[in-house]
Amino acid sequence: MTDRNRFLDLCGGVFEHSPWVAERAFDKGDIVEPLRSATVHAAMCAAFRAATRDERVAVLCAHPDLAGKLALAGELTEESRQEQSGAGLDRLSAEEHAEFTRLNTHYMRQFGFPFIIAVKGLDKDAILTAFRTRIANSVDEEFVTACGQVEKIARLRLDALLPQ
Repeated sequence: MTDRNRFLDLCGGVFEHSPWVAERAFDKGDIVEPLRSATVHAAMCAAFRAATRDERVAVLCAHPDLAGKLALAGELTEESRQEQSGAGLDRLSAEEHAEFTRLNTHYMRQFGFPFIIAVKGLDKDAILTAFRTRIANSVDEEFVTACGQVEKIARLRLDALLPQ
């Protein structure tokens, strides 16, 4: 059996600022040795999906805006900083940054949580296209989509931490 504290130190940050997801997965008994990305991901996603809608919205709200104030202030988690940097969001022109700011504001007002997309392998144009497309979704559709993106981000983060 994996030590709880060791597991939480390693995987507690996989769901952005939401260590309770890892805690619940561990406490349910779904985390077993050897730690593998796929099995830990499945256990953590099960814990996330079993949470109340309000708890899942809180996880969504724990994510930073893309190219937002936290990024400009250098206050992103290391994982988010690397992810956004890898997509080129740290190198936007003034016009591109203004568009991200406008879309972030509109999206947050419409849905009540920030736009979330697993940016690995995407560039700023693909992200903006997805942003513009998804803003037309209903609240329920976008909640499901955003939760799926959170789970995808978690998988990418676990793949970087654990063997597959």
